[in-house]
Amino acid sequence: MIKAVTEGRSGTAMMPFKGMLKPREIEAVVDFVRQEFMARKAENTRYHTPENGWPNHERYKAAYPFARGKIPLDTPWEALTPEQRTGKQLFMSSCVTCHEGSRTQGGKDPAVWDPRALSYPRNGYSHRQPPAKPVDSVSGASVYAKHDVAPKLAGLSPQERQGEALFQQNCAFCHAADGTGRNWIGSFLQPHPRDLTSRAAMAGMTRARLKQVIRDGLPGATMPAWKSVLTGEQIDAVTAYVARAFSLE
Repeated sequence: MIKAVTEGRSGTAMMPFKGMLKPREIEAVVDFVRQEFMARKAENTRYHTPENGWPNHERYKAAYPFARGKIPLDTPWEALTPEQRTGKQLFMSSCVTCHEGSRTQGGKDPAVWDPRALSYPRNGYSHRQPPAKPVDSVSGASVYAKHDVAPKLAGLSPQERQGEALFQQNCAFCHAADGTGRNWIGSFLQPHPRDLTSRAAMAGMTRARLKQVIRDGLPGATMPAWKSVLTGEQIDAVTAYVARAFSLE
């Protein structure tokens, strides 16, 4: 573990810390991880807790078999039970960003989804709702929280309003509520989600191209295909909202 923290691990998201931490500090980190996470399995090291923004995590129960790799993602749709189909849809819409799952039943291993989340929110930070009180830089992940505030737009059409709700419920998990991609998960995905507020990043983007990317995903990026999660009408609504909210010409 000391070697991994010191030198990193090739082919993974584990970076080397030898230029940032002293050898004694690296030893201290390893000792803490081994004691707190591995030996004690301390309550505050669990990720899916209300304090980390996951109230009632059991509502994702149907997706657990896919997150844990018990049901491969490429299992034929007709071979899944109704509950498993619901679980797969839930996994693909809410869990796949961090949980890659088991991609295949055997043999060929297609790259369904391969994000690299490099960090997690500090305890006390919730990506689900604005903080109830001002956050501090240590426990509140304030560097990310400011990007989880959605833009306030007046005069939205019914379609754009529907798209706003869908964007904030789904797309904001990676792109941030304000579209910058600078929330905690977006900041640490490689490659980073597109900054929808950047003229340079959105240069040449048309409504037709945007709709196609939302529908089919973007190969080589962390942008998944939403055609199995959202209906055509919903994809149109998200497209309309993004175009309105982020001034897409």
